Amino acid sequence: MSVPEFNEIVESNDQTEARRYHLESLRELVGNVYPNKFDRGVIQDGITIISNQKATITNVVEFARPIKDKHISDLPEGEKPLDEQRDAANAELNGYHVRIAGRLAVPPRVMGKAAFVHLSDGVSRLQIYARKEDFTVLKNTGDSRLSTLDSWTAFGLFDHGDFIGVEGFLFVTKTGELSVHVETIRFLAKAMFPMPDKMHGIADPELQRRFRYADLIASSLQVEHDGLTTREVFERRAKLISGMRRFLDDAGYNEVETPMLTPKATGAAAKPFATHHNALDIPLYARVAPELYLKRLTVGGFEKVYELNRNFRNEGLSMKHNPEFTMLEFYCAYMDVNGMMDFSEAMIKESVQKATGGSLQVKYGENEIDFSKFERISMMDAVEKYALEGRNPHGNEGASSSSEKDQNDTLPTGRVSALFEEYVESKLIQPTFIIDYPKSISPLSKASPENPNIAERFELFINGMECANGFSELNDPQEQYERFVDQMKEREGGDEEAMVMDEDYIRALSYGMPPAAGIGIGIDRLVMLLTNRHSIRDVILFPHMRPERREDEK
Repeated sequence: MSVPEFNEIVESNDQTEARRYHLESLRELVGNVYPNKFDRGVIQDGITIISNQKATITNVVEFARPIKDKHISDLPEGEKPLDEQRDAANAELNGYHVRIAGRLAVPPRVMGKAAFVHLSDGVSRLQIYARKEDFTVLKNTGDSRLSTLDSWTAFGLFDHGDFIGVEGFLFVTKTGELSVHVETIRFLAKAMFPMPDKMHGIADPELQRRFRYADLIASSLQVEHDGLTTREVFERRAKLISGMRRFLDDAGYNEVETPMLTPKATGAAAKPFATHHNALDIPLYARVAPELYLKRLTVGGFEKVYELNRNFRNEGLSMKHNPEFTMLEFYCAYMDVNGMMDFSEAMIKESVQKATGGSLQVKYGENEIDFSKFERISMMDAVEKYALEGRNPHGNEGASSSSEKDQNDTLPTGRVSALFEEYVESKLIQPTFIIDYPKSISPLSKASPENPNIAERFELFINGMECANGFSELNDPQEQYERFVDQMKEREGGDEEAMVMDEDYIRALSYGMPPAAGIGIGIDRLVMLLTNRHSIRDVILFPHMRPERREDEK
């Protein structure tokens, strides 16, 4: 396979050629055009108020805006502040010397011997004002400055999207905009590609996912947004995860790490990715679930454990499925399925509030999801309510099927599951725990003491999506062995997703595991719901995509 040339990756056209010329011209003026660092900060009377990494544009704006608003606020659109208001604001703002860095959010706007441009840190923008006679460009090689003329020439070589660092003092313009009066500029990095359209960003979903870095840039520079920006989606994702971690940590759970490569593909009914370990000369599988390892830890004495990490399933792609996805799994000794539902409901509520900034209601498509209340209904009752009512024996809308309704308690397991998937799931819009699953499709869960054919298992459905799966854990090693044997028979019959026998797990259970409950929560699907995104790939930063093909490969 041939290695593409740099000019094939950064394709040559009028815009990229202009940027290459600007880069080489800047290199002649300032030396190193990709310096190693830039020190940021806010200083007053020689004392640092905000230091280096905390002095983002967002933080500087949040620091300076109250000072400005004390003197100038609530201006009608298009109206300028009074001179005395502006003078009072600048008398205070001019005392703060700032060093900030960011991306040029717009092309520089030159007005005679001065220029205005906005810098962005990906969240906020701050205008800078560069007047020809007032600023110099610092060289990045050595410790010197360019002349006024060469500084103005260098400024003219800056492109939309470049990174620069500036130093100067805060002030308010005649239009009332908070700005930095620039005294020095340091060039930090060149954008070789032109920036996306500020009005529309990147509209093609495939390009958004394939070039997530460009999508993040585009959404940060876009003037108007319909809903959350790309960055806000992933910030909300991070807040959800940190909220869950905090809730579990506060409840006494220990976060652990279990193998990502396993000798057996166990823990869930799924088709695995397979690889080979050369040194050990054994097959290994990208884990489909950490469940059996976490329960081994419960055997070993960890009463409360959790893991938040990736699972891998070598299956199809859909709006709800990605072969690599994030799962939170946790287990608690001496708890049953009902306690686990109570605990996970409380955790989800609190984490949703933290992620959304306090709300338990979120808009998802045409629906409003209310996380303040969770319903609980048995699978059979749900089938009777949504699938059997109003259906004829052929499955069409119309008269109900009395033969099915009258004998719903004895419907074959496969029939119940099929009816549930076809007719019920899509109708479960509000958070709903479906309980009392057939034991035969729940190989790792305990049977109900009241009904040996029913498993103490639940699944959480929201807007028709399964978001969590939990149960009272089976801790009888003999029964678990028999369940594995049944699964092996299913596999021999052609079911590639049926579980395999895990002898070591049976051995672990034979040391004794206390009563326990566990749950797996699909993080990606929860994030979809909290961000109004309808494809799982829109809440994964770098989803798997088919490789791009170069022109010479087509």
